Amino acid sequence: MPLALAACAHAPSTSGEAAHWANARQLVLVTTADWDAQSGTLRYFEREGTGWKQVGDGFDVTVGRNGTAWGIGLHAARSDGPVKREGDGKAPAGVFAIGTAFGYAPSANTGLAYKGMGSNDWCIDVPESNYYNKIVDRSLVKAPYLDKSSEPMRRDLHADGDQRYREGFVIEHNADGANRQGGSCIFAHLWKAPGEATAGCTAMAPDHMAPLLAWLDARQHPVFVELPQAQYAQLRGAWKLPEIEQ
Repeated sequence: MPLALAACAHAPSTSGEAAHWANARQLVLVTTADWDAQSGTLRYFEREGTGWKQVGDGFDVTVGRNGTAWGIGLHAARSDGPVKREGDGKAPAGVFAIGTAFGYAPSANTGLAYKGMGSNDWCIDVPESNYYNKIVDRSLVKAPYLDKSSEPMRRDLHADGDQRYREGFVIEHNADGANRQGGSCIFAHLWKAPGEATAGCTAMAPDHMAPLLAWLDARQHPVFVELPQAQYAQLRGAWKLPEIEQ
């Protein structure tokens, strides 16, 4: 079975939006300097009463080579800034559910659902495909356009030993793929080299990914939040997000 991933004239009201992630008891937060920044800081938090308590120290991550843009997630659609499109090199901003963890090994130390990837597993980034924004086994699923995907999940086998997808998890942006130009195959994964930006994902060092995966627990309904600092300051109260030092 395929693995599903999860426009207005003015910015919408944020009243009541936090209800869409009110059951989250874990929160992964990435803040960047501005829309164009290629790097940021990741912190993670667990619910404490009606607020949030940070777990450990923050650390450096990289995001899209062209920065960030509003994505399609648990928050209402926004246009008070750039909007994520397929192939734009931007990481999606907003609030997103965290989906399946994945990697090259058959199992992993994580509380998320986990899928060990094989040589035939690809994430379909072709908008014309009915499997757009889904991870499929191309040896089992037969449909037009699958062979046009540029996203093998075993990059070590298809991209000269690349280790970026050795460990990671799905960020549920445009989760049902309904917006066929909204962007696809958005993950948190290992970075290729320290400080090297991505095509639209969020990347980090292996020493940070391993404890993050071990901490994440699907039973806690974790969410992933990524925002430039100015937008975070603007929305933090309405979205009931943690207070942080910028």
